[in-house]
Amino acid sequence: MILITGATGQLGYATIESLISKGIPANEIAALVRDEKKASNLINLGIEIRIGHYNDYNSLINASRGIERLLLISSSEMVDRLIQHKNVINAAKENDVKHIIYTGIDIKSFERTAIPHVSQIHKDTADYLKGTGMTYTLLNNTLYADLIALFSGDNVLESGIFFPAGTGKNPFVSRKEMGEAAAVVLTTTGHENKEYAITANTAHSFSEIAEILSDIAGKEVKYLQPDVDTYIKELTKAGIPKESASFLAGFGTAIGQNEFDTDRSDLEILLGRKPMELREFLSSIYGK
Repeated sequence: MILITGATGQLGYATIESLISKGIPANEIAALVRDEKKASNLINLGIEIRIGHYNDYNSLINASRGIERLLLISSSEMVDRLIQHKNVINAAKENDVKHIIYTGIDIKSFERTAIPHVSQIHKDTADYLKGTGMTYTLLNNTLYADLIALFSGDNVLESGIFFPAGTGKNPFVSRKEMGEAAAVVLTTTGHENKEYAITANTAHSFSEIAEILSDIAGKEVKYLQPDVDTYIKELTKAGIPKESASFLAGFGTAIGQNEFDTDRSDLEILLGRKPMELREFLSSIYGK
């Protein structure tokens, strides 16, 4: 039995879809969810629903019983994330789960980064998981291609990209292909105690993304490069909380410093084919 945490999230659901497409019976997949009412799509697929919360250790004990392989998708909550991850890992160990796969981050340096509040949790979780002696696999993910729309701003085809990422590049990968990579590791052997860089073969700057969008839209899409202070100021003027604006600006700074352009990728090996080109992904979003 495979357990997918964060199953109502986009990455969790993409993993489940990929498992099913690979022929894994739905009754051999369990989904950890906090609210069964939000899991109707999973129920319709025939997935076994297990109720649990990262902060509720007893619920995790119950949810991980009879599980052989577990995908731990990192918590989306910014408070107590390490405690939450440890709860999942400890419950899995107590129930003798054979293999834990964790979704971490692929970054050049945990010590020199513009987003330590985001990246450090992944290092700490990975170190803790390794220290348990359990069999593990680390899927060190780059930034989702799906986030480009969020980073670029609303009405990007009309207003242009407004993001403080300078000339930095990022090897974006879609959540769908990250889910497919996770499904491969969950269903095949040879991944024990290994780390994989889930990144695209090619990194792109936002200037290049603007050029791709221009081709797709048939008109010029400009890339505006505000400094961080201006970016935060404009977002707050638009009604976005300053904390959220600063959070997004941190990613812009990290991309601008090429923190995610690590020049390593295991995605093609795991998928058994070349990953989707960014142009194709953007066309699926903006070419409609």
